[in-house]
Amino acid sequence: MDEYSRFVDWDKMDVSAQSQDTKELTCTDFHELKQLARQGYWAKNHSLRAKVYHKLISNIPCRTVTPDANVYRDIVVKIVGKRSSSSLPLPEFVDNSLIPTYCLNAEGVGAVRKIILCISNQFPDISFCPALPSVIALLLHYSKDEAECFEQVCRILACNDPSKRLIDQTFLAFESSCMTFGDLVNKYCQAAHKLMVAVSEDVLEVYSDWQRWLFGELPMAYIARVFDVFLVEGYKVLYRVALALLKFFHKVRAGQPMESDSIQQDIRAFVRDIAKSVSPERLLEKAFAIRLFSRKEIQLLQMANEKALQQKGITVKQKSCLLMFQQNVHLAVHAENFKSEIVSVKEMRDIWSWIPERFALCQPLLLFTTLEHGCSLSRFYSHSEGHEPTLLLIKTTAKEVCGAYLSTDWSERRRGGNKLSFFGTGECFVFRLQPEVERYEWVIIKHPELASTGSETENHAQPASSTLSSSSIPSDPSDRLSPFLAARHFNLPSKTASMFMAGSSECIIVGGGDGQALYLDADLNHGRTSHCNTFNNQPLCSESFQISILEVWGFRD
Repeated sequence: MDEYSRFVDWDKMDVSAQSQDTKELTCTDFHELKQLARQGYWAKNHSLRAKVYHKLISNIPCRTVTPDANVYRDIVVKIVGKRSSSSLPLPEFVDNSLIPTYCLNAEGVGAVRKIILCISNQFPDISFCPALPSVIALLLHYSKDEAECFEQVCRILACNDPSKRLIDQTFLAFESSCMTFGDLVNKYCQAAHKLMVAVSEDVLEVYSDWQRWLFGELPMAYIARVFDVFLVEGYKVLYRVALALLKFFHKVRAGQPMESDSIQQDIRAFVRDIAKSVSPERLLEKAFAIRLFSRKEIQLLQMANEKALQQKGITVKQKSCLLMFQQNVHLAVHAENFKSEIVSVKEMRDIWSWIPERFALCQPLLLFTTLEHGCSLSRFYSHSEGHEPTLLLIKTTAKEVCGAYLSTDWSERRRGGNKLSFFGTGECFVFRLQPEVERYEWVIIKHPELASTGSETENHAQPASSTLSSSSIPSDPSDRLSPFLAARHFNLPSKTASMFMAGSSECIIVGGGDGQALYLDADLNHGRTSHCNTFNNQPLCSESFQISILEVWGFRD
């Protein structure tokens, strides 16, 4: 049909969706290009999409020496020889990945393996890249020949713009991206996350499939639309679409019995057959309706997850390391090693499923309990300081159980002098375990539209703001990675910028979560909550309560 049809099996391609109108793309403005990509401007014209891909990939900043089409023509015969394409062994870095055929003809299917081998020859530093076969197979649909496809893939792999992440090429990068995706699911797909925790023994193993959903299971019409936007906007698009897939999976399958013994297999099957329930346009619409954090904040979270993996010695794919890593929740909260007077092992595992993935690698460590250390706020501080993050658990005399995940060291409270000033990060949250399980996000993070004006935000967190000084929020120490992050990253009004946690010699306040705020008096015997009905949540616990037991837990490597 056109010069880019050499590897396409048009019997498999939905020709009815293709337009023969001759279109050109002349815009260079990023924001206009982004809108055109999201709208599918070049999606229905095969030749135009091929030209747009070539233009976008040609503009990727690359290493000085990046293999091109001529390099491929020089090496392909030496590397492949006279062997049949179907018998060519794949390099280890593709991890026995699926090699999607999409709408490729027989020549195209064989070309995928040849290009993978030549890339392996030219990029010896690649150690783990399971998305590569899918990217090659997709680009072959829009390439004149193998050499052109090889050059385009090389440019994607050789991108040297530190602000533009494209494809994971090491196990460390891949595994940290899986942890980051798990963190994002925990924030943005709580209903789906709750289902994963309930039906899977290993939630992270489920989330480690997220790139396979995109680069393996998604049908051609869908991954091509995703790739259109990915080439313009970068890696964040992949997170968005994977989150949307999980949301749709939960919506479609909610209340239905599992189709297999594995939730992993069920999600894969759903993504393969997604055309039965969701169109490409609807998928992208859902993806871009998710109000994710900025690219910078996600990059910092990824860095923090990489750092956690490195500290655990998990940088390459080794079975022994993976076994320890993939079972982190059950190993960290083990019945033989864990004893709390407030929560059971199962309840602690539920809490562990809510915390950031990098800390789920750690074991819980009891730092303070009123049963042993007494009801003294000064002793509370002395036992909690120096630990970051911490977990606060409270059992009331009415048998209610609630608590908070606190991302920042309590020693930060001293930065406000004698004034009660708030600190912490957006990863903080409060929760309730008894009488019912409920987790409450920080109101401005979960509902970013509330941060648009200072007065609006203050109305939703009035009890805390009345005690907050308008002094500037102290910046984080330079040696601390604190994703979602310090208040300065949110561009919020100064009086409401960091409403997470506060402490003085007179009280402790943990506040803001979906209108929920928790106040503890200095004697640690009495507490109270505030509740905003804006989001129709049940209160954290009784408005005024007597504390039966209070525990503080840290995280031990």
